[in-house]
Amino acid sequence: MDFLMSGLAACGACLFTNPLEVVKTRMQLQGELQAPGSYQRHYRNVFHAFITIGKVDGLAALQKGLAPALLYQFLMNGIRLGTYGLIEAGGYLRTAEGGLSPARSAAAGALAGVMGAYLGSPIYMVKTHLQAQAASEIAVGHQYKHQGMFQALTEIGQKHGLVGLWRGALGSVPRVTVGSSTQLCTFSSTKDLMTKWEIFPPQSWKVALAAAMVSGIAVVLAMTPFDVASTRLYNQPTDAQGKGLMYRGILDALLQTARTEGIFGMYKGYLEQTGWPQLTGQLSCSSSSCYCPRGGCLLTARHANSQEARWE
Repeated sequence: MDFLMSGLAACGACLFTNPLEVVKTRMQLQGELQAPGSYQRHYRNVFHAFITIGKVDGLAALQKGLAPALLYQFLMNGIRLGTYGLIEAGGYLRTAEGGLSPARSAAAGALAGVMGAYLGSPIYMVKTHLQAQAASEIAVGHQYKHQGMFQALTEIGQKHGLVGLWRGALGSVPRVTVGSSTQLCTFSSTKDLMTKWEIFPPQSWKVALAAAMVSGIAVVLAMTPFDVASTRLYNQPTDAQGKGLMYRGILDALLQTARTEGIFGMYKGYLEQTGWPQLTGQLSCSSSSCYCPRGGCLLTARHANSQEARWE
């Protein structure tokens, strides 16, 4: 039941956050490996991007890649929750005194996130390709001509095999590792501190909400450079063997981006990850935390699961 509810909750959130994902993807690809000021900016900011995409590509374009996004969220969250739950049930997250270990919780979250991200990588790659598709006058990054999720998966599989389907998967590992570790560690630590300092009444939903918002900001700050690099790894053109033509891996993508675009280039799409959907996602996870009867570790597990809808 946890698998099913987790996947459905993530899919529900994805319906509202997918337009932000479309905007984020395009802003991360805009000016790829070009010095600031040397290229035409089709999207000046998140609001201008929404208006531009709606005018040129049509309002339906704001939901591009929705099918793979929904499938990815369902698979990713089921795997994450299941893996984390097994680790928790085994008692591996508790210290000898019986308390919650933030380090073990962060490590377990990272492991669960990595497994889910790696197994769902082909779906995420296709999602990126579809969300980057645009009319020529506002196109950014390499333009794949997929007609849909299943056609894209079939075409990539036929041309490049399993290796092609999992291209860029290793680049998502640091991204999810950093995100999961930061999220679980900051959420549980902030929640414990607020409870200790008695900033809010005991058992108040405000404690979980405030901790979730602090955690969300920390996640975005830590993860955005890896998110930019991962998006570009997935979307880069390939040769006949399916090998990327622009980047050799996640480290090469980070270094090239930093050298040509500077620190701000590594944080493209940052504002799209800290907007209103971030708040609503944190509110939903905080509410589920408040009603969790087991407390402790499971609170962070459910929080991590809800937050994943914002990440991807």
